[in-house]
This record gives sequence, C-alpha cells and structure tokens, in this order.
Amino acid sequence: MGNQWFEKARLASLAAILTLGVGGTAAAQTLPNGNDDEWHFTIAPYLFLPVTTSGTATVAGAEADVDLDLGDVFDVLNMAASVRAEAWYGDFGLMIDGYYTNLGGGGTVPTPGPGPGPGTISADVSIKQAWVAMMGAWRFYDGTYERGGAERRYAFDVGAGVRYNNLRQELEANADIGPGPGVQTKLGGTEVWWEPTFSLRAMAEVSENWTVAIRGEIGGFGAGGSDLQWLAGVGANYAAWDSVSLRMGWQFYGIDFSTDRSDGKFAYDVFQTGPYLGLAINF
Repeated sequence: MGNQWFEKARLASLAAILTLGVGGTAAAQTLPNGNDDEWHFTIAPYLFLPVTTSGTATVAGAEADVDLDLGDVFDVLNMAASVRAEAWYGDFGLMIDGYYTNLGGGGTVPTPGPGPGPGTISADVSIKQAWVAMMGAWRFYDGTYERGGAERRYAFDVGAGVRYNNLRQELEANADIGPGPGVQTKLGGTEVWWEPTFSLRAMAEVSENWTVAIRGEIGGFGAGGSDLQWLAGVGANYAAWDSVSLRMGWQFYGIDFSTDRSDGKFAYDVFQTGPYLGLAINF
C-alpha cells in the first residue's frame, strides 16, 4: 500500500518544517548603578533569528535531517514570543525567561508506483514549543576600572534554577493511493519535562551608554529525557533613553532531547546560531 512512499513523505515533511522547535534566551545585560538597597527591575522582549539550524528530528521512530536557513523559518512560522525579566536587590537577583513558538506546514508527494496505482501522500506537521526558566542569581564580583578618563563598572554573576519545557511534534498524514478509501494516521504528541539549569555571565560598561556581556547557560543532565540543553552568547546593551535600552548580539544554542513513546522514538537534537534583537525596559 505504498509504505515506502508514505515513509518518504513523512520524512520530507519533517525536514521541510522543523526549525525553531526550541528557542534560546538572549544574553541579556543588567548592571544597576551600585549595590544599593533598592529593587531594580528589567523586562526585555526579544527575538532570536537563527540563520543556521541543523540536526535531526524524530517522530514515531522516523528520523529527519534538519538543515535550514533563516528564510525557511519565516515560511513556516505562525507565531513566536519571548521575554526575559530580571529583579535585583543588591547582589541577589531573580531571572525568568519565557519562550513560545508555533510552527506549521505540510507537503504532498506523488506516488506513481509500485502499488495499487498512482496517488498522493500528504503530510501536515504541527510544532509548538514553550518553556519557562526560573533562576536565582548571585553577583559574586562587582568592580570598577578606568576607561576614557571615567570610572566604569564590571560584574560577574551566577544563576541556578529550573526550566519547564513543553514540546509538541505532531504529524498528520493522508495516503490516497489507487481506488478505495484513503488511509489517515496521526503520529507524535506532546512531551513535558523539568530540568535543572545553571548560568554564568560577565558584564562591563565600555562607555556612558554601552554595556557588553558574555553569557553561558547549561541544563538537562538527563532529566526527563533532556540529555543537554545549552546556550552561549555575546551581546551589547545600548542605553538609548533613560529607562529604555536596545539589546543586540549573537548566540549559539543546542538541545538534545529523546524519549520513547507508544508509537516509537520521539527526539529533537538540534543546533542553532544567529543574532538576537531586544528592547529592555528598566525601572
């Protein structure tokens, strides 16, 4: 009944659509003026634009190679939203990252044979990814240096917490081969898991309006099927107005998740890299 063609349609659809399945956090910068006894808050919506996405995606035991550029992302993106919030009191802080993306699309493959006769196999893929990371943070070093005749600040902080993940990969296929009713099937589903996550960040003021930062984050460690989830980024913060600043930079992101479901292996092993852009509101 054209199983060979059905398998090709399933893999082709996955490879054409899977990207941005899991997003990453921006390398945000928060450097309040001094360790005073006041709360400092930052809310920063941002957008991560992966110019390269590579790896493999697996649904119901069928593995597809993922090799996509930024143009492919906009072809299948239905919705994406991400935001980072930080609250600092002296050397101690709280950091929350939230991310959501909704992708969808499909494809059709003709089946000239062998089999009962010519026909088509169509497949639609739906991917929704959401996660929220919550970490406590400690600024373990805060110092100053001289640059351009002025005293500039620099700081290092670490964070530790948990990340809630919700990943859905679903494939709905319809095989219309020869006479008789078509064959429909729905594969995949949703996986939810918690994992520990840790971060390290270094920041430095380079002028009155500019701050640069390097940030790394790692999590997973086998929790819930997530062997590894990591991020590294370098970026800059430009204080364009008194309470609003622009953020920009480049980041690298990777995830290696795998579990077994009743219909087969469910996995996502992907690497992404590209620029990010954001707007930070400080109060």
